[in-house]
Amino acid sequence: MKQINWRKELDLFFIAVMFLTRIPAPSWVQFEQHYLNESSRYFPLVGLLVGVIAALTYALLSILLGPLLAIILSMTLIIWMTGAFHEDGFADMCDGFGGGWEKDQILHIMKDSRLGTYGSAGLLLMLATKCMALMTLIMSETGNISLASGGYCSSVVIALLVAHPLSRLFSITYIYSLDYVQDIEKSKVKPLASHLTTNGLLFASASVVAVLLLLDVVTVLWILLALVVLHIMLGRYLVAKIGGYTGDCLGAAQQLSEVMIYIVLCASISAG
Repeated sequence: MKQINWRKELDLFFIAVMFLTRIPAPSWVQFEQHYLNESSRYFPLVGLLVGVIAALTYALLSILLGPLLAIILSMTLIIWMTGAFHEDGFADMCDGFGGGWEKDQILHIMKDSRLGTYGSAGLLLMLATKCMALMTLIMSETGNISLASGGYCSSVVIALLVAHPLSRLFSITYIYSLDYVQDIEKSKVKPLASHLTTNGLLFASASVVAVLLLLDVVTVLWILLALVVLHIMLGRYLVAKIGGYTGDCLGAAQQLSEVMIYIVLCASISAG
Protein backbone atom coordinates (compact mmCIF):
# COMPACT_ATOMS: atom_id res chain seq x y z
CA MET A 1 0.00 0.00 0.00
CA LYS A 2 1.26 3.42 -0.95
CA GLN A 3 2.10 5.53 2.07
CA ILE A 4 0.40 8.93 2.27
CA ASN A 5 2.73 11.90 2.34
CA TRP A 6 0.83 14.00 4.88
CA ARG A 7 3.19 16.95 4.56
CA LYS A 8 2.55 17.14 0.84
CA GLU A 9 -1.22 16.80 1.36
CA LEU A 10 -1.12 19.70 3.81
CA ASP A 11 0.80 21.73 1.24
CA LEU A 12 -1.81 20.91 -1.39
CA PHE A 13 -4.67 21.90 0.90
CA PHE A 14 -3.15 25.26 1.79
CA ILE A 15 -2.28 25.91 -1.86
CA ALA A 16 -5.96 25.35 -2.65
CA VAL A 17 -6.88 27.76 0.16
CA MET A 18 -4.50 30.41 -1.20
CA PHE A 19 -5.76 29.91 -4.75
CA LEU A 20 -9.47 30.23 -3.94
CA THR A 21 -9.46 32.66 -1.01
CA ARG A 22 -7.59 35.50 0.66
CA ILE A 23 -6.97 33.40 3.75
CA PRO A 24 -3.20 33.41 4.43
CA ALA A 25 -1.33 30.14 4.53
CA PRO A 26 1.45 29.16 6.96
CA SER A 27 4.92 30.23 5.94
CA TRP A 28 6.15 26.64 5.84
CA VAL A 29 3.91 25.68 2.91
CA GLN A 30 5.97 24.62 -0.10
CA PHE A 31 4.78 25.41 -3.61
CA GLU A 32 5.67 23.69 -6.85
CA GLN A 33 4.01 24.41 -10.20
CA HIS A 34 2.48 20.96 -10.60
CA TYR A 35 0.99 21.17 -7.08
CA LEU A 36 -1.78 23.43 -8.39
CA ASN A 37 -3.25 20.62 -10.49
CA GLU A 38 -3.05 18.21 -7.59
CA SER A 39 -4.56 20.73 -5.17
CA SER A 40 -7.80 20.90 -7.18
CA ARG A 41 -9.06 17.82 -5.33
CA TYR A 42 -9.15 19.98 -2.19
CA PHE A 43 -11.33 22.70 -3.74
CA PRO A 44 -14.55 21.26 -2.21
CA LEU A 45 -12.90 21.23 1.23
CA VAL A 46 -11.96 24.87 0.76
CA GLY A 47 -15.59 25.44 -0.18
CA LEU A 48 -16.61 23.77 3.06
CA LEU A 49 -14.29 26.11 4.95
CA VAL A 50 -15.91 29.09 3.22
CA GLY A 51 -19.37 27.68 3.94
CA VAL A 52 -18.61 27.13 7.63
CA ILE A 53 -17.33 30.69 8.04
CA ALA A 54 -20.34 32.10 6.18
CA ALA A 55 -22.79 29.95 8.17
CA LEU A 56 -21.27 30.93 11.52
CA THR A 57 -21.31 34.58 10.50
CA TYR A 58 -24.95 34.36 9.47
CA ALA A 59 -25.94 32.51 12.65
CA LEU A 60 -24.29 35.13 14.88
CA LEU A 61 -25.47 38.19 12.96
CA SER A 62 -29.02 36.87 12.65
CA ILE A 63 -29.23 36.97 16.46
CA LEU A 64 -27.77 40.45 16.69
CA LEU A 65 -29.23 42.13 13.58
CA GLY A 66 -31.96 39.86 12.27
CA PRO A 67 -31.82 37.27 9.48
CA LEU A 68 -32.32 39.51 6.43
CA LEU A 69 -29.40 41.84 7.17
CA ALA A 70 -27.35 38.82 8.26
CA ILE A 71 -27.74 37.33 4.78
CA ILE A 72 -26.43 40.49 3.10
CA LEU A 73 -23.47 40.74 5.45
CA SER A 74 -22.59 37.04 5.17
CA MET A 75 -22.68 37.33 1.35
CA THR A 76 -20.43 40.38 1.62
CA LEU A 77 -17.99 38.44 3.78
CA ILE A 78 -17.88 35.57 1.27
CA ILE A 79 -17.12 37.95 -1.61
CA TRP A 80 -14.37 39.64 0.38
CA MET A 81 -12.94 36.34 1.64
CA THR A 82 -12.76 34.84 -1.87
CA GLY A 83 -11.78 38.06 -3.59
CA ALA A 84 -14.90 37.72 -5.77
CA PHE A 85 -12.90 35.01 -7.54
CA HIS A 86 -15.86 33.04 -8.91
CA GLU A 87 -18.07 36.08 -9.40
CA ASP A 88 -15.37 37.62 -11.60
CA GLY A 89 -15.29 34.47 -13.73
CA PHE A 90 -19.06 34.47 -14.08
CA ALA A 91 -19.11 38.14 -15.15
CA ASP A 92 -16.30 37.58 -17.66
CA MET A 93 -18.11 34.59 -19.13
CA CYS A 94 -21.32 36.63 -19.46
CA ASP A 95 -19.40 39.31 -21.35
CA GLY A 96 -17.53 36.85 -23.55
CA PHE A 97 -20.36 34.54 -24.47
CA GLY A 98 -22.89 37.36 -24.60
CA GLY A 99 -20.86 39.67 -26.83
CA GLY A 100 -18.76 37.23 -28.86
CA TRP A 101 -19.71 35.02 -31.78
CA GLU A 102 -16.55 33.16 -32.72
CA LYS A 103 -14.21 31.29 -30.37
CA ASP A 104 -11.31 33.76 -30.61
CA GLN A 105 -13.65 36.70 -30.11
CA ILE A 106 -15.21 35.10 -27.02
CA LEU A 107 -11.79 34.38 -25.51
CA HIS A 108 -10.57 37.89 -26.29
CA ILE A 109 -13.58 39.51 -24.61
CA MET A 110 -13.22 37.33 -21.53
CA LYS A 111 -9.63 38.51 -21.13
CA ASP A 112 -10.69 42.18 -21.14
CA SER A 113 -10.37 43.51 -17.58
CA ARG A 114 -13.26 45.92 -18.14
CA LEU A 115 -16.77 44.91 -17.09
CA GLY A 116 -19.29 45.06 -19.91
CA THR A 117 -23.07 45.25 -20.08
CA TYR A 118 -23.59 41.49 -20.12
CA GLY A 119 -21.24 41.00 -17.21
CA SER A 120 -22.81 43.78 -15.16
CA ALA A 121 -26.34 42.53 -15.75
CA GLY A 122 -25.38 38.91 -15.16
CA LEU A 123 -23.52 39.65 -11.92
CA LEU A 124 -26.35 41.80 -10.59
CA LEU A 125 -28.94 39.13 -11.37
CA MET A 126 -26.75 36.38 -9.91
CA LEU A 127 -26.23 38.19 -6.60
CA ALA A 128 -29.89 39.19 -6.44
CA THR A 129 -31.00 35.60 -7.07
CA LYS A 130 -28.70 34.30 -4.33
CA CYS A 131 -29.98 36.88 -1.87
CA MET A 132 -33.65 36.31 -2.71
CA ALA A 133 -33.27 32.53 -2.58
CA LEU A 134 -31.75 32.67 0.90
CA MET A 135 -34.44 35.13 1.99
CA THR A 136 -37.06 32.76 0.58
CA LEU A 137 -35.67 30.03 2.82
CA ILE A 138 -36.11 32.31 5.82
CA MET A 139 -39.60 33.42 4.89
CA SER A 140 -40.80 29.93 3.96
CA GLU A 141 -43.66 28.45 5.94
CA THR A 142 -41.45 26.33 8.21
CA GLY A 143 -38.22 28.33 7.95
CA ASN A 144 -36.30 25.08 8.41
CA ILE A 145 -34.84 22.33 6.30
CA SER A 146 -35.53 18.76 7.29
CA LEU A 147 -32.39 16.91 8.28
CA ALA A 148 -31.53 13.30 7.56
CA SER A 149 -31.78 12.66 11.30
CA GLY A 150 -35.39 13.81 11.33
CA GLY A 151 -34.61 17.05 13.16
CA TYR A 152 -34.46 20.62 11.88
CA CYS A 153 -31.82 23.28 11.47
CA SER A 154 -31.74 26.84 10.19
CA SER A 155 -32.39 26.65 6.47
CA VAL A 156 -29.80 29.28 5.57
CA VAL A 157 -27.09 27.61 7.67
CA ILE A 158 -27.68 24.27 5.97
CA ALA A 159 -27.88 25.93 2.53
CA LEU A 160 -24.49 27.61 3.01
CA LEU A 161 -22.86 24.45 4.35
CA VAL A 162 -24.12 22.39 1.42
CA ALA A 163 -23.87 24.83 -1.49
CA HIS A 164 -20.30 26.03 -1.12
CA PRO A 165 -18.44 22.68 -1.15
CA LEU A 166 -20.84 21.02 -3.59
CA SER A 167 -20.68 23.90 -6.09
CA ARG A 168 -16.89 23.79 -6.07
CA LEU A 169 -17.02 20.05 -6.69
CA PHE A 170 -19.38 20.75 -9.59
CA SER A 171 -16.91 23.27 -10.99
CA ILE A 172 -13.89 20.95 -11.01
CA THR A 173 -15.81 18.15 -12.74
CA TYR A 174 -15.25 20.17 -15.92
CA ILE A 175 -11.50 19.98 -15.34
CA TYR A 176 -11.95 16.22 -15.43
CA SER A 177 -14.43 15.94 -18.33
CA LEU A 178 -13.55 18.77 -20.74
CA ASP A 179 -10.43 20.06 -22.46
CA TYR A 180 -8.74 23.22 -21.26
CA VAL A 181 -8.87 25.92 -23.92
CA GLN A 182 -5.55 27.73 -24.20
CA ASP A 183 -5.94 31.45 -23.80
CA ILE A 184 -5.15 33.43 -26.94
CA GLU A 185 -3.08 35.88 -24.87
CA LYS A 186 -0.63 33.47 -23.30
CA SER A 187 1.32 36.20 -21.57
CA LYS A 188 -1.72 37.04 -19.46
CA VAL A 189 -2.68 33.49 -18.48
CA LYS A 190 -3.25 33.15 -14.76
CA PRO A 191 -2.20 29.97 -12.93
CA LEU A 192 -4.96 27.41 -13.35
CA ALA A 193 -5.59 23.84 -12.26
CA SER A 194 -6.15 22.24 -15.67
CA HIS A 195 -5.90 18.53 -14.91
CA LEU A 196 -7.75 16.26 -12.48
CA THR A 197 -7.23 12.52 -12.17
CA THR A 198 -9.96 9.98 -11.52
CA ASN A 199 -8.64 9.39 -8.02
CA GLY A 200 -8.59 13.13 -7.44
CA LEU A 201 -12.22 13.43 -8.53
CA LEU A 202 -13.23 10.55 -6.27
CA PHE A 203 -11.42 12.15 -3.33
CA ALA A 204 -13.11 15.49 -4.03
CA SER A 205 -16.51 13.79 -4.27
CA ALA A 206 -16.01 11.93 -1.00
CA SER A 207 -15.19 15.18 0.76
CA VAL A 208 -18.76 16.51 0.27
CA VAL A 209 -20.56 13.41 1.52
CA ALA A 210 -20.65 14.68 5.11
CA VAL A 211 -22.62 17.82 4.23
CA LEU A 212 -25.05 15.88 2.02
CA LEU A 213 -25.81 13.65 4.99
CA LEU A 214 -27.30 16.72 6.68
CA LEU A 215 -30.23 16.57 4.26
CA ASP A 216 -32.94 14.00 3.74
CA VAL A 217 -32.47 11.56 0.88
CA VAL A 218 -35.18 13.03 -1.35
CA THR A 219 -33.72 16.53 -1.20
CA VAL A 220 -30.23 15.19 -1.97
CA LEU A 221 -31.54 13.30 -4.99
CA TRP A 222 -33.29 16.39 -6.34
CA ILE A 223 -30.13 18.47 -5.90
CA LEU A 224 -27.97 15.87 -7.63
CA LEU A 225 -30.47 15.49 -10.48
CA ALA A 226 -30.57 19.26 -11.01
CA LEU A 227 -26.76 19.45 -11.02
CA VAL A 228 -26.45 16.57 -13.49
CA VAL A 229 -28.83 18.30 -15.88
CA LEU A 230 -26.97 21.60 -15.44
CA HIS A 231 -23.63 19.84 -15.98
CA ILE A 232 -24.76 18.30 -19.26
CA MET A 233 -26.34 21.49 -20.60
CA LEU A 234 -23.47 23.80 -19.62
CA GLY A 235 -20.84 21.31 -20.79
CA ARG A 236 -22.42 20.99 -24.23
CA TYR A 237 -22.72 24.76 -24.48
CA LEU A 238 -19.04 25.28 -23.64
CA VAL A 239 -17.90 22.65 -26.12
CA ALA A 240 -20.10 24.06 -28.86
CA LYS A 241 -18.88 27.63 -28.31
CA ILE A 242 -15.17 27.32 -27.49
CA GLY A 243 -14.37 23.59 -27.46
CA GLY A 244 -13.85 23.26 -23.72
CA TYR A 245 -13.40 25.41 -20.62
CA THR A 246 -11.33 28.29 -19.31
CA GLY A 247 -10.78 29.48 -15.74
CA ASP A 248 -13.64 31.95 -16.14
CA CYS A 249 -15.94 29.10 -17.17
CA LEU A 250 -15.06 27.23 -13.96
CA GLY A 251 -15.96 30.30 -11.91
CA ALA A 252 -19.25 30.60 -13.76
CA ALA A 253 -19.97 26.91 -13.19
CA GLN A 254 -19.48 27.38 -9.45
CA GLN A 255 -21.83 30.35 -9.34
CA LEU A 256 -24.54 28.68 -11.43
CA SER A 257 -24.47 25.47 -9.41
CA GLU A 258 -24.52 27.37 -6.10
CA VAL A 259 -27.66 29.21 -7.18
CA MET A 260 -29.18 25.97 -8.47
CA ILE A 261 -28.69 24.35 -5.06
CA TYR A 262 -30.40 27.27 -3.31
CA ILE A 263 -33.33 27.08 -5.74
CA VAL A 264 -33.79 23.34 -5.22
CA LEU A 265 -33.72 23.84 -1.45
CA CYS A 266 -36.40 26.54 -1.78
CA ALA A 267 -38.49 24.19 -3.87
CA SER A 268 -38.05 21.34 -1.39
CA ILE A 269 -39.33 23.51 1.46
CA SER A 270 -42.28 24.75 -0.58
CA ALA A 271 -43.19 21.20 -1.58
CA GLY A 272 -42.81 19.97 2.00
